[in-house]
Amino acid sequence: MDAALPGAVVATILSRLDVRSLLHAAAACRGFRACASQALAFLPSFHLLEVALTHDLLRPLLPPNPTLRTLRLDCARLEDDAIACLARSSLHELLLLNCDNISGRLLCKLGNTCRDLRVLSLNSLGERRGLVVNFYDLQELLNGCSQLESLRLALDFSTFDDPNFGHVWASASERLSSLEIGYIPMTMLLELLTAVVDAHQCMDYVKAPVFFPSLQKLCLTVDFITDHLIGSISAALPSLTHLDLQDAPIIEPTSVSDLTNTGLQQINPHGKLKHISLMRSQEFLVTSFRRVNDLGILLMADKCSNLESVCLGGFSRVTDTGFRAIIHSCSGLHKLRVSHGSHLTDLVFHDIIATSLCLTHVSLRWCKLLTDVGIKRLSFNKDLNVLDLRDCRSLGDEAVRALSCLPKLQTLSLDGTDISDEALKYLGLGTCPLTSLSLRGCRKLTNDCIPLLFAGSVKQSLQVLDLSRIPSVTDDGIMLLARSRTPLIELRMRENPKIGDASVMALASMQVDGGTYGSSLQLLDLYDCGGITPLATRWFKKPYFPRLRWLGITGSLNRVMVDALARSRPFLHMACRGEELGTMLWDTYSDWYRHNDDDLDELEQWLLDGEPVSDDDTIMEE
Repeated sequence: MDAALPGAVVATILSRLDVRSLLHAAAACRGFRACASQALAFLPSFHLLEVALTHDLLRPLLPPNPTLRTLRLDCARLEDDAIACLARSSLHELLLLNCDNISGRLLCKLGNTCRDLRVLSLNSLGERRGLVVNFYDLQELLNGCSQLESLRLALDFSTFDDPNFGHVWASASERLSSLEIGYIPMTMLLELLTAVVDAHQCMDYVKAPVFFPSLQKLCLTVDFITDHLIGSISAALPSLTHLDLQDAPIIEPTSVSDLTNTGLQQINPHGKLKHISLMRSQEFLVTSFRRVNDLGILLMADKCSNLESVCLGGFSRVTDTGFRAIIHSCSGLHKLRVSHGSHLTDLVFHDIIATSLCLTHVSLRWCKLLTDVGIKRLSFNKDLNVLDLRDCRSLGDEAVRALSCLPKLQTLSLDGTDISDEALKYLGLGTCPLTSLSLRGCRKLTNDCIPLLFAGSVKQSLQVLDLSRIPSVTDDGIMLLARSRTPLIELRMRENPKIGDASVMALASMQVDGGTYGSSLQLLDLYDCGGITPLATRWFKKPYFPRLRWLGITGSLNRVMVDALARSRPFLHMACRGEELGTMLWDTYSDWYRHNDDDLDELEQWLLDGEPVSDDDTIMEE
């Protein structure tokens, strides 16, 4: 390398690369490795979410670096001994996923060290049994990070229960514009909102603490969404532009602990809301907002005409009249999501062509009265980019035919619909540039749907495909998929009784554009596939599936062989208990994961085996 290019020039070039590219360069030869090690000490951003490293592997990648501003990591293999490595005084943005094995000490350390932190996002902090996350940790974070603009703590706030919980937020950054909380008990939330309202009322004549003067976005999960809660939020936070509330009742709400038409009237008193989401989950109890009807939605739509995004889940008594009021009142609406709309029918979109709407994202999950006629009307909206029709069981082939010509449609979910192979023929011959297609539970589909789907331009664009719970799909169908050489990144086939070892062998032997075996797949879900035997595990050893990062398989298949596979591929995330694979951040940060031309085996080799040396490097040394 030195004979071809001076080391200083190489170091300058490498310093301009992102982490992934830098690590790939380091795997090329000793000279590049030395230059890459120097460059790591000057990187402004370090993003590595594809793999979860141990502290021993992470430490050399994160040397002292006064210029580091952004750090994004998967912390699934990190514990408290890595806290000092994560809390850097120079940081402006910190995003950490899967912090289950890290205690609340991280919050305390961040407050004491990261004084200039602007954005903080933590997921699953301290969820492992025995780890402590307490009120003092939160207090130190809020006191120390006085420049915070966005705070996302996806954890249970009941661990912060303290008499001073409401008042400690007075010390939070005045710049805080976005606050997202995993779950907060209603008593603690109302205590906080009461403190905020009291501070507003006495500011004119007494010097009072200032709460959330800049807050515009609030996302919460609570026990119950109630009229009192809506009124308190509206009174306490007049600058809100984004309100996202979700509840998951474990008992049926009473009249005083539920949302009614009166509560909806209290939304958006200052006319600033752009995004509203009110969702009632049925995770623990089959229930809904039974005390809200069309009148409440009409009153809300009248006061929220500037909305750009609306998400409504569990409004079982709202009919087409209410949903149409939103569509016709909100002329700037781009995103519409309705789930469990038991009274939503085709009439909602009857005259959508007469509106000025430019919908880009539409989700209509569990709207079982919606038929092909309604989707044909919806397809007049040519700007659709994402469409979720899962569990709309009355939809058939004609709906897909109408959608197949949408010029911007990239993500389509048809789980549980009544489509047949003919629908896949329409998609294959259509013009929509699909990158993600979900067909889970479409029981009429057969092996014939696969060549029909990949007969046209979809083969060039499709990256994510879900063929789970389709009983008629067999190994023959997956062999047809492998022969098509479609460069899929994610393939899900869980709970298919006729998928077996032959499918794994076909995918392992698949080559895309002359690449290595199984070269494109990063995620493969084979959980509870009836024909998979212990012999299939040998196809997951190198050199097969070199880019695979997520693998779903039945853990009881052969525990010894599964454990041996996990040891041989430490960067492969294996799910053996039926959990869904992937990451919840793809919708927001998908560009971090879409590096189709990179081969992460080089990264693994550099981290685990020492420095690889190329043939040219060896010749030069001789």
